Amino acid sequence: MNYPELQDDSYRFLVTGAAGFIGVNISLKLIELGQFVVALDDLSTGKQENIDKIAAAAGYTGRFRFIKGDIRDRAVCMEATNGVDYVLHQAALGSVPRSIADPITSTEVNLMGTVNMLTAAKEHKVKKFVYASSSSVYGDAPALPKIEGNEGTTLSPYATGKLGDELFAANYHRVYGLPTVGLRYFNIFGPMQDTESAYAAVIPIFVRELLAGRAPTINGDGETSRDFTFVDNAVQANIKAALSGDKSSGKSFNIACGRRATLNELYQKIALLLGKDITPVYATERPGDVRHSLADISLARDLMGYAPEIDFEKGLELSIQWYKDALG
Repeated sequence: MNYPELQDDSYRFLVTGAAGFIGVNISLKLIELGQFVVALDDLSTGKQENIDKIAAAAGYTGRFRFIKGDIRDRAVCMEATNGVDYVLHQAALGSVPRSIADPITSTEVNLMGTVNMLTAAKEHKVKKFVYASSSSVYGDAPALPKIEGNEGTTLSPYATGKLGDELFAANYHRVYGLPTVGLRYFNIFGPMQDTESAYAAVIPIFVRELLAGRAPTINGDGETSRDFTFVDNAVQANIKAALSGDKSSGKSFNIACGRRATLNELYQKIALLLGKDITPVYATERPGDVRHSLADISLARDLMGYAPEIDFEKGLELSIQWYKDALG
Protein backbone atom coordinates (compact mmCIF):
# COMPACT_ATOMS: atom_id res chain seq x y z
CA MET A 1 0.00 0.00 0.00
CA ASN A 2 1.46 3.34 -1.07
CA TYR A 3 0.77 6.61 0.73
CA PRO A 4 1.97 9.34 -1.65
CA GLU A 5 1.07 12.04 0.87
CA LEU A 6 3.82 10.75 3.16
CA GLN A 7 6.61 10.18 0.67
CA ASP A 8 7.97 13.71 0.60
CA ASP A 9 7.16 14.81 4.15
CA SER A 10 7.87 13.54 7.62
CA TYR A 11 5.08 14.08 10.13
CA ARG A 12 4.96 13.41 13.86
CA PHE A 13 2.49 10.65 14.67
CA LEU A 14 1.55 9.91 18.27
CA VAL A 15 0.60 6.25 18.64
CA THR A 16 -0.95 5.51 22.02
CA GLY A 17 -0.88 1.89 23.10
CA ALA A 18 2.20 1.46 20.88
CA ALA A 19 3.43 -1.50 22.95
CA GLY A 20 0.25 -3.38 22.13
CA PHE A 21 -0.53 -5.59 19.17
CA ILE A 22 -2.15 -3.07 16.82
CA GLY A 23 -0.06 -0.15 18.06
CA VAL A 24 3.27 -1.82 17.31
CA ASN A 25 2.15 -2.82 13.82
CA ILE A 26 1.07 0.77 13.09
CA SER A 27 4.30 2.20 14.51
CA LEU A 28 6.54 -0.11 12.48
CA LYS A 29 4.70 0.82 9.27
CA LEU A 30 5.05 4.55 10.01
CA ILE A 31 8.78 4.17 10.64
CA GLU A 32 9.03 2.25 7.35
CA LEU A 33 7.28 5.19 5.65
CA GLY A 34 9.83 7.65 7.02
CA GLN A 35 7.61 9.23 9.68
CA PHE A 36 8.43 10.29 13.25
CA VAL A 37 6.67 8.18 15.87
CA VAL A 38 5.96 9.20 19.45
CA ALA A 39 4.93 6.04 21.29
CA LEU A 40 2.87 6.33 24.47
CA ASP A 41 2.22 3.28 26.64
CA ASP A 42 2.18 2.45 30.35
CA LEU A 43 3.23 -1.18 29.64
CA SER A 44 0.40 -2.52 31.79
CA THR A 45 -0.75 -4.83 29.00
CA GLY A 46 1.67 -3.91 26.21
CA LYS A 47 5.17 -5.34 25.92
CA GLN A 48 8.54 -3.65 26.25
CA GLU A 49 9.80 -5.90 23.45
CA ASN A 50 7.37 -4.20 21.07
CA ILE A 51 8.79 -0.80 21.97
CA ASP A 52 12.25 -2.23 21.40
CA LYS A 53 11.19 -3.40 17.93
CA ILE A 54 10.04 0.11 17.01
CA ALA A 55 13.25 1.64 18.34
CA ALA A 56 15.32 -0.87 16.37
CA ALA A 57 13.36 -0.09 13.19
CA ALA A 58 13.98 3.63 13.68
CA GLY A 59 17.68 2.96 14.27
CA TYR A 60 19.82 6.09 14.43
CA THR A 61 17.40 8.27 12.47
CA GLY A 62 16.09 10.01 15.57
CA ARG A 63 12.53 9.41 14.36
CA PHE A 64 11.29 7.68 17.50
CA ARG A 65 10.47 8.70 21.05
CA PHE A 66 8.97 6.56 23.79
CA ILE A 67 6.94 8.01 26.65
CA LYS A 68 6.03 5.61 29.43
CA GLY A 69 2.79 6.94 30.82
CA ASP A 70 -0.90 6.39 31.49
CA ILE A 71 -3.65 8.05 29.45
CA ARG A 72 -5.55 8.56 32.70
CA ASP A 73 -2.87 11.13 33.56
CA ARG A 74 -3.78 14.43 31.89
CA ALA A 75 -0.24 15.79 32.15
CA VAL A 76 1.10 12.76 30.28
CA CYS A 77 -1.49 13.25 27.53
CA MET A 78 -0.52 16.90 27.17
CA GLU A 79 3.18 16.06 26.98
CA ALA A 80 2.64 13.33 24.40
CA THR A 81 0.51 15.46 22.05
CA ASN A 82 2.80 18.51 22.14
CA GLY A 83 4.11 19.16 18.63
CA VAL A 84 2.27 16.18 17.14
CA ASP A 85 0.58 16.31 13.71
CA TYR A 86 -1.61 13.22 14.01
CA VAL A 87 -2.86 11.10 16.90
CA LEU A 88 -3.56 7.40 16.36
CA HIS A 89 -5.17 6.45 19.65
CA GLN A 90 -5.03 2.69 20.26
CA ALA A 91 -4.53 2.61 24.04
CA ALA A 92 -7.29 0.71 25.82
CA LEU A 93 -8.08 -2.14 28.15
CA GLY A 94 -9.42 -4.68 25.69
CA SER A 95 -11.70 -7.66 26.31
CA VAL A 96 -15.40 -7.90 27.04
CA PRO A 97 -14.87 -10.39 29.92
CA ARG A 98 -12.32 -8.11 31.60
CA SER A 99 -14.76 -5.20 31.45
CA ILE A 100 -17.49 -7.32 33.01
CA ALA A 101 -15.14 -8.41 35.79
CA ASP A 102 -13.84 -4.86 36.39
CA PRO A 103 -16.10 -2.24 34.82
CA ILE A 104 -14.60 0.68 36.77
CA THR A 105 -11.03 0.32 35.53
CA SER A 106 -12.23 -0.49 32.03
CA THR A 107 -14.30 2.69 31.92
CA GLU A 108 -11.59 4.85 33.49
CA VAL A 109 -9.10 3.80 30.83
CA ASN A 110 -11.28 3.36 27.77
CA LEU A 111 -13.60 6.32 28.23
CA MET A 112 -11.94 8.90 30.47
CA GLY A 113 -8.52 8.10 29.01
CA THR A 114 -9.90 8.88 25.58
CA VAL A 115 -11.48 12.12 26.80
CA ASN A 116 -8.09 13.12 28.22
CA MET A 117 -6.47 12.41 24.85
CA LEU A 118 -9.18 14.30 22.95
CA THR A 119 -8.69 17.31 25.21
CA ALA A 120 -4.92 17.27 24.80
CA ALA A 121 -5.26 16.93 21.03
CA LYS A 122 -7.67 19.85 20.97
CA GLU A 123 -5.31 22.03 22.98
CA HIS A 124 -2.39 21.23 20.67
CA LYS A 125 -4.49 21.59 17.52
CA VAL A 126 -3.53 18.26 15.92
CA LYS A 127 -4.47 17.76 12.28
CA LYS A 128 -6.53 14.59 12.91
CA PHE A 129 -7.42 12.44 15.93
CA VAL A 130 -7.96 8.84 14.87
CA TYR A 131 -9.12 6.42 17.56
CA ALA A 132 -9.88 2.74 17.96
CA SER A 133 -13.53 1.93 18.44
CA SER A 134 -15.02 -1.56 18.23
CA SER A 135 -17.61 -3.65 16.45
CA SER A 136 -18.99 -4.33 19.93
CA VAL A 137 -20.86 -0.99 19.73
CA TYR A 138 -23.44 -2.76 17.55
CA GLY A 139 -24.54 -4.73 20.61
CA ASP A 140 -27.72 -6.72 20.12
CA ALA A 141 -28.56 -5.26 16.70
CA PRO A 142 -29.50 -8.43 14.76
CA ALA A 143 -29.20 -7.23 11.17
CA LEU A 144 -26.26 -8.33 9.00
CA PRO A 145 -24.13 -6.80 7.70
CA LYS A 146 -23.47 -4.21 10.38
CA ILE A 147 -23.95 -0.72 8.97
CA GLU A 148 -22.96 2.54 10.66
CA GLY A 149 -26.07 4.15 12.10
CA ASN A 150 -27.87 0.86 12.81
CA GLU A 151 -26.55 0.15 16.31
CA GLY A 152 -28.38 -1.78 19.00
CA THR A 153 -28.03 -1.89 22.78
CA THR A 154 -24.49 -2.48 24.03
CA LEU A 155 -23.93 -5.75 25.91
CA SER A 156 -20.88 -5.01 28.06
CA PRO A 157 -19.07 -2.17 29.85
CA TYR A 158 -16.33 -2.42 27.21
CA ALA A 159 -18.81 -1.85 24.39
CA THR A 160 -20.50 0.98 26.28
CA GLY A 161 -17.15 2.67 26.82
CA LYS A 162 -16.29 2.43 23.13
CA LEU A 163 -19.67 3.88 22.21
CA GLY A 164 -18.97 6.68 24.68
CA ASP A 165 -15.66 7.32 22.91
CA GLU A 166 -17.54 7.80 19.65
CA LEU A 167 -20.03 10.21 21.22
CA PHE A 168 -17.30 12.29 22.83
CA ALA A 169 -15.18 12.34 19.66
CA ALA A 170 -18.13 13.48 17.56
CA ASN A 171 -18.89 16.12 20.18
CA TYR A 172 -15.31 17.42 20.20
CA HIS A 173 -15.53 17.72 16.44
CA ARG A 174 -18.78 19.67 16.58
CA VAL A 175 -17.98 21.85 19.58
CA TYR A 176 -14.24 22.43 19.24
CA GLY A 177 -13.58 21.71 15.57
CA LEU A 178 -11.19 18.83 16.33
CA PRO A 179 -11.08 16.51 13.29
CA THR A 180 -11.81 13.02 14.67
CA VAL A 181 -12.24 9.64 13.00
CA GLY A 182 -13.40 6.47 14.77
CA LEU A 183 -12.43 3.02 13.53
CA ARG A 184 -14.74 0.18 14.51
CA TYR A 185 -12.37 -2.77 14.47
CA PHE A 186 -13.82 -6.17 13.66
CA ASN A 187 -11.72 -8.91 15.33
CA ILE A 188 -8.24 -7.79 14.29
CA PHE A 189 -5.62 -10.56 14.21
CA GLY A 190 -2.08 -11.10 13.00
CA PRO A 191 1.62 -11.17 13.94
CA MET A 192 2.61 -10.04 17.44
CA GLN A 193 -0.85 -10.65 18.90
CA ASP A 194 -0.42 -11.81 22.50
CA THR A 195 -0.93 -15.50 23.27
CA GLU A 196 -0.28 -15.38 27.01
CA SER A 197 -2.76 -12.86 28.36
CA ALA A 198 -5.73 -14.19 30.29
CA TYR A 199 -7.80 -12.11 27.90
CA ALA A 200 -6.06 -13.16 24.69
CA ALA A 201 -8.13 -13.17 21.50
CA VAL A 202 -9.47 -16.40 20.06
CA ILE A 203 -6.88 -16.92 17.29
CA PRO A 204 -3.77 -16.72 19.51
CA ILE A 205 -5.52 -18.90 22.10
CA PHE A 206 -6.25 -21.59 19.52
CA VAL A 207 -2.66 -21.41 18.25
CA ARG A 208 -1.15 -21.52 21.74
CA GLU A 209 -3.18 -24.53 22.84
CA LEU A 210 -2.68 -26.49 19.64
CA LEU A 211 1.09 -25.91 19.60
CA ALA A 212 1.17 -27.20 23.18
CA GLY A 213 -0.81 -30.30 22.18
CA ARG A 214 -3.85 -29.24 24.21
CA ALA A 215 -7.51 -29.08 23.18
CA PRO A 216 -8.69 -25.45 22.93
CA THR A 217 -12.03 -24.43 24.38
CA ILE A 218 -14.73 -23.02 22.10
CA ASN A 219 -17.40 -21.02 23.91
CA GLY A 220 -20.87 -22.01 22.70
CA ASP A 221 -21.59 -24.34 19.80
CA GLY A 222 -18.88 -22.92 17.56
CA GLU A 223 -21.35 -21.40 15.12
CA THR A 224 -20.75 -17.90 16.44
CA SER A 225 -19.30 -15.95 13.52
CA ARG A 226 -16.88 -13.05 13.20
CA ASP A 227 -15.52 -10.80 10.46
CA PHE A 228 -11.87 -11.62 11.18
CA THR A 229 -9.62 -8.83 9.89
CA PHE A 230 -5.87 -9.05 9.33
CA VAL A 231 -3.88 -6.37 11.16
CA ASP A 232 -2.33 -4.86 8.01
CA ASN A 233 -5.82 -3.75 7.04
CA ALA A 234 -6.22 -1.95 10.37
CA VAL A 235 -2.84 -0.28 9.86
CA GLN A 236 -3.96 0.91 6.44
CA ALA A 237 -7.20 2.23 7.92
CA ASN A 238 -5.38 4.29 10.56
CA ILE A 239 -3.06 5.95 8.06
CA LYS A 240 -5.83 6.59 5.55
CA ALA A 241 -8.05 8.00 8.29
CA ALA A 242 -5.30 10.38 9.37
CA LEU A 243 -4.84 11.60 5.80
CA SER A 244 -8.54 11.67 4.92
CA GLY A 245 -10.49 14.80 4.05
CA ASP A 246 -13.02 16.75 6.06
CA LYS A 247 -15.93 14.49 5.05
CA SER A 248 -14.65 11.75 7.36
CA SER A 249 -14.38 13.95 10.45
CA GLY A 250 -16.78 13.35 13.32
CA LYS A 251 -17.72 9.92 11.98
CA SER A 252 -17.00 6.28 12.81
CA PHE A 253 -16.27 3.58 10.24
CA ASN A 254 -16.36 -0.20 10.07
CA ILE A 255 -12.87 -1.62 9.56
CA ALA A 256 -13.13 -5.23 8.43
CA CYS A 257 -12.98 -7.48 5.39
CA GLY A 258 -16.71 -7.96 4.79
CA ARG A 259 -16.55 -11.77 5.14
CA ARG A 260 -17.40 -13.81 8.22
CA ALA A 261 -16.24 -17.19 9.49
CA THR A 262 -17.59 -19.32 12.31
CA LEU A 263 -15.40 -20.34 15.22
CA ASN A 264 -15.67 -23.92 14.01
CA GLU A 265 -14.41 -22.93 10.56
CA LEU A 266 -11.64 -20.85 12.11
CA TYR A 267 -10.55 -23.73 14.32
CA GLN A 268 -10.46 -26.20 11.45
CA LYS A 269 -8.32 -23.87 9.35
CA ILE A 270 -5.85 -23.22 12.16
CA ALA A 271 -5.58 -26.93 13.04
CA LEU A 272 -4.93 -27.73 9.38
CA LEU A 273 -2.26 -25.04 9.04
CA LEU A 274 -0.55 -26.29 12.19
CA GLY A 275 -0.88 -29.95 11.19
CA LYS A 276 -2.82 -30.81 14.36
CA ASP A 277 -5.71 -33.24 14.79
CA ILE A 278 -7.19 -32.38 18.19
CA THR A 279 -10.90 -32.16 18.96
CA PRO A 280 -11.81 -28.91 20.72
CA VAL A 281 -13.75 -28.72 23.99
CA TYR A 282 -17.08 -26.90 23.90
CA ALA A 283 -18.18 -24.77 26.85
CA THR A 284 -20.99 -22.34 27.66
CA GLU A 285 -21.20 -19.05 25.80
CA ARG A 286 -19.60 -16.04 27.46
CA PRO A 287 -21.85 -13.23 28.74
CA GLY A 288 -21.69 -10.07 26.65
CA ASP A 289 -20.62 -11.79 23.43
CA VAL A 290 -22.35 -10.89 20.17
CA ARG A 291 -23.60 -13.94 18.24
CA HIS A 292 -22.76 -12.85 14.68
CA SER A 293 -20.63 -10.09 13.26
CA LEU A 294 -20.20 -9.02 9.65
CA ALA A 295 -19.31 -5.54 8.42
CA ASP A 296 -20.45 -3.38 5.56
CA ILE A 297 -17.24 -1.47 4.73
CA SER A 298 -18.62 0.74 1.97
CA LEU A 299 -18.60 3.95 4.05
CA ALA A 300 -14.89 3.59 4.87
CA ARG A 301 -14.20 2.80 1.23
CA ASP A 302 -16.15 5.80 -0.05
CA LEU A 303 -14.95 8.46 2.42
CA MET A 304 -11.42 7.25 3.27
CA GLY A 305 -10.40 5.03 0.37
CA TYR A 306 -10.13 2.01 2.68
CA ALA A 307 -9.62 -1.22 0.74
CA PRO A 308 -8.55 -4.34 2.66
CA GLU A 309 -5.62 -5.92 0.84
CA ILE A 310 -5.23 -9.18 2.78
CA ASP A 311 -8.24 -11.45 3.13
CA PHE A 312 -9.07 -13.82 5.99
CA GLU A 313 -7.42 -16.92 4.53
CA LYS A 314 -4.17 -15.19 3.53
CA GLY A 315 -4.02 -13.35 6.83
CA LEU A 316 -4.42 -16.61 8.70
CA GLU A 317 -1.59 -18.19 6.73
CA LEU A 318 0.71 -15.25 7.49
CA SER A 319 -0.26 -15.29 11.15
CA ILE A 320 0.30 -19.01 11.60
CA GLN A 321 3.71 -18.75 9.96
CA TRP A 322 4.66 -15.97 12.36
CA TYR A 323 3.47 -17.98 15.38
CA LYS A 324 5.42 -21.03 14.19
CA ASP A 325 8.57 -18.94 13.93
CA ALA A 326 8.00 -17.10 17.20
CA LEU A 327 6.69 -19.93 19.38
CA GLY A 328 8.13 -23.01 17.75
